[in-house]
Amino acid sequence: MRTIAFAAVLATTILGVSETSIVAAATLTGTVQSGGLENAQPRSKVLVSLYEATELVPIIRGFAKTDAAGHFSITTTKTSTNSIFFAVASGDLGTDMVTIIGPTLPPSITINELTTVAAAYSMAQFYRTGWIAGSAFQLQLAAGMNDNIVSPVTGHSSEVLLTTPNSYETNSLCSTRSLANLVSICVRNPLKALAFYQLTKSPLGLSPLNMPQALANLARNPGQNVLMIYSMSMLSSVYSPALMQMPDAWTITVKVNDSGDDANMFGGPGNIAFDSQGYAWIANNVIQGTPNSTTYCIVLKPNGKPSDGSNGRPQSPFTGGGLLGTGFGVTIDPTSQTVWYGNFGWGGEAYQPSPTGNGSASQFTLAGAPLSGSNGYQGGLDRVQGLQGDRSGNMWLTSYGNDQLVVFLKGKYQNSINFPQPRDSKPFDVTVAPDGTAWLTNGGGFSGEGPCSVSRYRLATDPRTGKTTIQQMFNTPLGRSLKAVQLDSFGNAWVASQGDSSVYQLNPQGKIIGQYTGIGGVYYPWGIAIDGEDNVWVANFGPLTPNDVYAHSRVSKLCGANPLTRPPFTKVGDAISPALGYTVPNAGEQVLLHNRDPLYGPGADPAYTPMMRLTSVVIDQAGNVWAVNNWKPDFNTDVTTNPGGDGVVIFVGLAPPPKK
Repeated sequence: MRTIAFAAVLATTILGVSETSIVAAATLTGTVQSGGLENAQPRSKVLVSLYEATELVPIIRGFAKTDAAGHFSITTTKTSTNSIFFAVASGDLGTDMVTIIGPTLPPSITINELTTVAAAYSMAQFYRTGWIAGSAFQLQLAAGMNDNIVSPVTGHSSEVLLTTPNSYETNSLCSTRSLANLVSICVRNPLKALAFYQLTKSPLGLSPLNMPQALANLARNPGQNVLMIYSMSMLSSVYSPALMQMPDAWTITVKVNDSGDDANMFGGPGNIAFDSQGYAWIANNVIQGTPNSTTYCIVLKPNGKPSDGSNGRPQSPFTGGGLLGTGFGVTIDPTSQTVWYGNFGWGGEAYQPSPTGNGSASQFTLAGAPLSGSNGYQGGLDRVQGLQGDRSGNMWLTSYGNDQLVVFLKGKYQNSINFPQPRDSKPFDVTVAPDGTAWLTNGGGFSGEGPCSVSRYRLATDPRTGKTTIQQMFNTPLGRSLKAVQLDSFGNAWVASQGDSSVYQLNPQGKIIGQYTGIGGVYYPWGIAIDGEDNVWVANFGPLTPNDVYAHSRVSKLCGANPLTRPPFTKVGDAISPALGYTVPNAGEQVLLHNRDPLYGPGADPAYTPMMRLTSVVIDQAGNVWAVNNWKPDFNTDVTTNPGGDGVVIFVGLAPPPKK
């Protein structure tokens, strides 16, 4: 891999890397092979290079050639890093194979086509120039997702992909094998790689330098040339069983649904906030299989496994602080680095946030210790949905039950102020701009019968009295049953209008400058996310229609306001995702809860929809897109007796990480 080798030598010179602190050498052994379990062929006389990734170009840490059995042994002076290691087996015409190792060297690794697919997808946002480059934090997050796809030691599919809720409950296990088959064709006949490179050019028309970069291009733009790539993958069957039919797009997903305790499983997760270590704090609505409030929430590690009490984070699931039926609202306060939840309260009277139905919000340390009392924070709240803190320490909350925008000044519920909203407007979400102003959606209720609008507010302090009040800057009526609102880097607001199946764009002055309907899979949207290139991601909930079974859940991607980062010859609001969005087809097995019950409970008919009715889509710092299964697919059942979607579906490496 001459490009990387040269870059690595250059990096060592430029960065002034010193090994004077290293006192002992270690050996990394491994095998380079082509093919799966039963038909693996050793690759002899192949140069294997060990690299340490940096923010610029990787540093070479050792190299060796494989013997006739494909074995190699590399002596290195460094065995751990605050970044990651990876190993490359060089091939003709750039048909390199890669294994992501992580921050610590194991005794042995395997390099094959399957590890190459996992490496390219997990590192897709950092594999743009023919080598891996990114911040240490981001690369370690990505390496954790790599291990959800493949074992770097054995080169086999990971236990995560081989077992529920993945396996054949989704098509991703088969998709990784199909892509590995395609790579095997190119490795064994490098001239075939030239055709694949043509199919995986960047949006600017640039050809990839090597096989991993080609796969990373595909991971970032999985809707391109789907049929031709599928046809190429069918020319080999060394990894099986592979896809039996063409996918909608070449996405790879990892579904997670382990809360950490099967007595308190996922039940209608609503939204996610990521903390500074990449942990996912999840608002959980109900007790699985019932319409009643939970008193717990869920924390997952960056790789989707339940938090286990290490690294200063709680054991998942956790309780206390007045948690009761959290809804859409969860946020990390930027000033105090504490976690806030909005308590909505579901079910009968016994499940309301307080005996009077008034309240509440809950606050926790990052270790999960409650800061709020057993009834949460009241402060004039009634069924909170959205909430977010500003940089001055104020917490903005939407009080759905009594039509109020509430602000806890300096985060103190005892010092709350409010701004009344129109009757039955049911304020839903709030997001804070960098200047401290806040945007709010009035949804008009579950189905949007009440007044629907988007408003912007600021805080003003009277210099004579010192009293702070909320001032409305504008109010723009639009849409029906409005849900999430998010801001791009130009100050535009993007709003999900579930009731009229549209996404709206407003300029900073509140003027509607776009309405996008029926494109890229937009289908009764609920959640919005803005990626690091200002493009717009949409979580689609589907229609609120009796007798509807939502069998085609999807995530959509639309062109954003930045002309420099959206695809050439596109305009704002154009679809980037396919016509049906990014979907997660089933591969033949029924969807199971984490305790192995059928999706709708013991004895229920089987269901085959791994990604369900989505209320939010959130992008982590490795570029993984987390889509939150809030409701099950069957409207009639979920609206009455058995609500609570199951888990989170993670699209690996799909989106540019958001700007911090």
